[in-house]
Amino acid sequence: MSMRKRLSVSSPRAESPLVFSTTPNADSEEWVSAWKGVLAKDIIDCPVVVIDADTSVEDACELLLSRDAACLAVKAPPNRSPKLSPFQGLFDFADVNAFLTLAATRHKIRSEELRERPRLQEILDAARDGKVPAYLVSNLSEKNPLEILPHDATIISLLSIVARGAHRILIQAPPTSSDPTPSYLGLVSDRSLLSWFTNFAQRTPTLLRFLSVPLASLTLPSLYLYTSVIANKASDSVLDAMRLMSEEGVSSVAVVDDETGGLLSAVSVTDIGKVVVPAQSNQILGTPLQQLVAKIKEPDGSTDGVDKSPVYSVTPNNTLFYTMQKLLATNAHRVFVTEESPITGSPSGFSAANLCGIVSVVDVLSLFARLANIPDVDPTRMQRHRRASSTSSSEGPRSPPRHNGSGDIVRSRSSSRTSLQRRVGSVGSFEGLQAPRWAERVPVPE
Repeated sequence: MSMRKRLSVSSPRAESPLVFSTTPNADSEEWVSAWKGVLAKDIIDCPVVVIDADTSVEDACELLLSRDAACLAVKAPPNRSPKLSPFQGLFDFADVNAFLTLAATRHKIRSEELRERPRLQEILDAARDGKVPAYLVSNLSEKNPLEILPHDATIISLLSIVARGAHRILIQAPPTSSDPTPSYLGLVSDRSLLSWFTNFAQRTPTLLRFLSVPLASLTLPSLYLYTSVIANKASDSVLDAMRLMSEEGVSSVAVVDDETGGLLSAVSVTDIGKVVVPAQSNQILGTPLQQLVAKIKEPDGSTDGVDKSPVYSVTPNNTLFYTMQKLLATNAHRVFVTEESPITGSPSGFSAANLCGIVSVVDVLSLFARLANIPDVDPTRMQRHRRASSTSSSEGPRSPPRHNGSGDIVRSRSSSRTSLQRRVGSVGSFEGLQAPRWAERVPVPE
């Protein structure tokens, strides 16, 4: 059974120097003035990869893999009205995870939930007809709201969106008189925004000093509560992690030692998607997380000869600026806070420190939003909403498939479309319907 790790740790903490009173100081006013002069389009880090509304989920997954894309922009179906934008929404591996988890928990969805969320019924009907279009699964995870800013929007405008939990923003191109159809310059991710602030701090001594305070002195939402560390045991399966991420509305979970509870590593929806989607066997869903972690980290060092063991943790004594650098260096959306320094000499190459909290990219950016006096900053709002609307049932014991030790984790991108069809399987097992495959690889919950 998966384990949600909730720790209660008492720690003296002062009011964060980053949470200003009503009157900001002269330094902060200077910083914010500089931010207002930087355009959002100047930090675009992702192209807009567009797919048609009726593109199948399998083909959308293939494109995510083949283009190594962070997300896809899904066109709106022709019959949608009113057309506020040409897109229905975004699609990424968080949506893939939600889609596969839906298949795994379909028999536990209550009829009232289907009435409250009619899109789920549309997905089931589309599955029965043999093809689930991407527009139905776009933002199924509720982690990809469609956010659009004009070409002349500033860093401040970006902050006002990401500080409420959004991860990507579309930047619209300047309008032209010859073509009224909206076009887009690209996407800005929250990581790109964090990178920009990190570089700005390095060029701004007053801000760098300001960020050189220990995490223990900050009122970061996750660190302050000491209740937000969501974890799976190393012996839990891939499917356990998929379910837990869907239920808790998060994009990654800690992987902890079965005996000690110490942090080993972390897995994200992207990690899982890049391994699960191309896999040729349903054994992947029963693979223990410790084996998955070892496999997905295997390429580290293979090209430059440097031995790398990603450590996704910081300590309460580490500074906020160091934490920002760690988030960027590990390419992670969050790092875990541990009470002691990571152990680097263990045979597994993992750390074994005690978890006490997390710090996410959104947490950090919400502090910059407060510096800019942006109202209504709430980085946990979207996660609370996702948890409230989750249709994954946690009632009763789970009996996930177990790895039999003979199947390797397949990382090849070939045949990922066929693999996903096989994994999400035959609708013959889906409410007793006959037809094309949608769920045979995802076990029916007992």
